[in-house]
Amino acid sequence: MSLDLANYEDQAREAVKLFWGNREAALAKQIESGSQDAGSRGAVTAGKNMDGFLVIAQTLIEANGLGLADICVTQRVLTLPGFFRPTKLWDMLVMYRGELIAALEFKSQVGPSFGNNFNNRSEEAIGTAHDLWTAYREGAFGEDAPRPFLGWVMLVEDCVKSNTPVSDKQPHFPVDPAFKRASYAQRYDIMCKRLVQEGLYSSATFLASPREAARDGSYRHLSELTSLKTFVTEFAGHIAAVAARK
Repeated sequence: MSLDLANYEDQAREAVKLFWGNREAALAKQIESGSQDAGSRGAVTAGKNMDGFLVIAQTLIEANGLGLADICVTQRVLTLPGFFRPTKLWDMLVMYRGELIAALEFKSQVGPSFGNNFNNRSEEAIGTAHDLWTAYREGAFGEDAPRPFLGWVMLVEDCVKSNTPVSDKQPHFPVDPAFKRASYAQRYDIMCKRLVQEGLYSSATFLASPREAARDGSYRHLSELTSLKTFVTEFAGHIAAVAARK
């Protein structure tokens, strides 16, 4: 059976427009009410800006034979046990007949500050995956449980600061050559590729999108391995495989 990619490109453009539109609306509402957070934090804390990408995942699940799966997106049902910590709250879980099918994270970052946020996102992505796979190895999701799909989607503002080469201090040992003079956009892309290559994630996507995309939903990727098409194809394939063996 061929995979159904569920017209993901059109859905992705709508998801990007929703992302930027939600940010603008949330910030405008907080300014109007006089309760604006520091900087642009209000746009981050006021809404679920990545909800459009959750819709893409849900559509792929239904289109590839697992329409009866439990798609968890509300906070009370998004917790999984960990190994180094008691629990972790995910952005989306896919369950079917008591089996964990997929765990997905949808994250974003906009300027003007990219440095500390990049490190925080990196540590979060790496630690989250390592914690889950260790818990999986120890039987936290059931004895002989099939390996779930682990996905990470990152949307970053496509702007001058995210595309400017970055210098690093190297007082003791040289930085990995791949990161030397790489912009934050390039660093995210490198990280996503390595998350997949090292087996931490089934698929990791990096998308760059400018603020003006609120009008047309435009976005771009930097490499094939981290493209949205790769994520969609890998995810649809996993869902179809689960449906076939059920």
